[in-house]
Amino acid sequence: MIEELGIRDLGVIAEATLPLGPGFTAVTGETGAGKTMVVTALGLLLGARSDAGAVRSGAKQAWAEGRWLLSDAAADEIRERVEEAGGEIEAGELLLGRSVSAEGRSRAVVGGRSTPVGVLAELGERLVVVHGQADQQRLRSATAQREALDRFAGPELIEVLAEYRTAFRAWRDDAELLERLRSEHDARAREAVELREALDEVEAADPQPGEDAELSERADRLTNLEELRFAAAQARELVSSEEAIDDAPDAVTLVESARRHLERMAPHDPALAPIAGMLQNAGFLLAEAAGELSSYLAGLDADGARELETVQERRAELNALIRRHGTSLDDVLEFRRTGGLRLIELDGDDDRIVQLEASVAELEARVDELAGRLTALREAAASRLAGEVTAELSALAMPDAELSVVVEPLAEPASHGRDQVLLLLRPHPGTEPRPVSRGASGGELSRVMLAIEVVIAGTDPVPTFVFDEVDAGVGGAAAIEIGRRLAKLAERSQVIVVTHLAQVAAFATNHLTVVKGTDGQVTASSVRQLSGAEREAEMARLLSGLADSESGLAHARELLGLAADAA
Repeated sequence: MIEELGIRDLGVIAEATLPLGPGFTAVTGETGAGKTMVVTALGLLLGARSDAGAVRSGAKQAWAEGRWLLSDAAADEIRERVEEAGGEIEAGELLLGRSVSAEGRSRAVVGGRSTPVGVLAELGERLVVVHGQADQQRLRSATAQREALDRFAGPELIEVLAEYRTAFRAWRDDAELLERLRSEHDARAREAVELREALDEVEAADPQPGEDAELSERADRLTNLEELRFAAAQARELVSSEEAIDDAPDAVTLVESARRHLERMAPHDPALAPIAGMLQNAGFLLAEAAGELSSYLAGLDADGARELETVQERRAELNALIRRHGTSLDDVLEFRRTGGLRLIELDGDDDRIVQLEASVAELEARVDELAGRLTALREAAASRLAGEVTAELSALAMPDAELSVVVEPLAEPASHGRDQVLLLLRPHPGTEPRPVSRGASGGELSRVMLAIEVVIAGTDPVPTFVFDEVDAGVGGAAAIEIGRRLAKLAERSQVIVVTHLAQVAAFATNHLTVVKGTDGQVTASSVRQLSGAEREAEMARLLSGLADSESGLAHARELLGLAADAA
């Protein structure tokens, strides 16, 4: 349950701490005081979408913080998710926080650690059920009506529904793939033929990685063959000439002569010996370079023109492949790899179709079986839900009302089964049952929703219920009965209700009021816990609009006494 809720700079609420605790908490206050901000703050803590417009005027950010006390079972259930998010539950206490900046940025905190807002939403589903006026209207939808029945049906239906959804997704995916393969069979066959021809062309050429760069280098060398031969020959003669050119000594001869001069004088100065050694090494290197140049000259192809023609033909062949399959030779090699895999896939279409036909038939039978089980469980639960909700409606000042829950077949199976669930309401004897989506008034819809929640809570308990204006469109005796049923619901769950009716607030075990204050320029609300005379005054204000009206106070005391006797 929520032990405490803190709010700062949200809407008109400057700062407030709401002591909540177990049982039934009623939140009241004047119109415009900010009662709805309590529900907004809870929504933020439960992962609802943030709105920068909710930040109080002049403030940098709004902040909501909730302190949950978890039972041992609940703590075990959500501890794993909290720890995954990096947070902690200490002594069964979980802190959730959410801030919204004036620029629209949002930050969530779970167990002392910043987390994505989605974590709040996941935890919220397990901790709280929120019913606002929009949720009452949602009960008019077939989806909400089916979900209510499924919750009432309990764990067995939920388990079968999970199995059904897994089978349904697999069946749908395989059926869609089978249909696509069948409809695209001819086009895929043509693609396979064209792809095979292209791959045969690439395989015949058999390009190798880096071959284009290597061919480019060879072409450049062969194109400049004569110049290379002349340069190498000249260098060979200058380094180590077999025949003196114009009596000019070559490099080897010059270095050797320099070495001999130094060695001759080295006995007179030891510093010359190392230099002579360096010249000796230089001579060795020059001799080696001369040998390499001789080998290079010997290796130059005499028939360079013919080799150049072969190289250019190969380059043209590779360039043609590159133009067809990309912008580089790497693209051609990647096409050979991926094209081969694609061809294997296309060639296996016929076998794949046979396999899919068998899979679709098997999955369809499984979907049909599970859908039948869902229908049976829903039909069994429908009669029980109808009876129990009808009894609750009688206690909610609708003694002649009767709710029917009808399970009808759909033309095609859907992700939730092949059933459509309709709630039909007959408010008075002699009238025809009509769908609540069309025939129920706002007040009737509020009571139907509350009756459903009270009944479902017996089979699918929720730690906390939050109701915002659950009593909309209701007054008088019906409002008193709503208060009674909320009190009954609070026997098993924490109940928090934002209300404008004294008949409902009277049954609360904890009464909070949102008080509006102003300095003439800025309105700022706060929250007070009421008891004794203060509570009687607030009840009188709710009844008559006058907090100090003697008749209103007398009526307030009467209501509080009635609620106390009922407890």
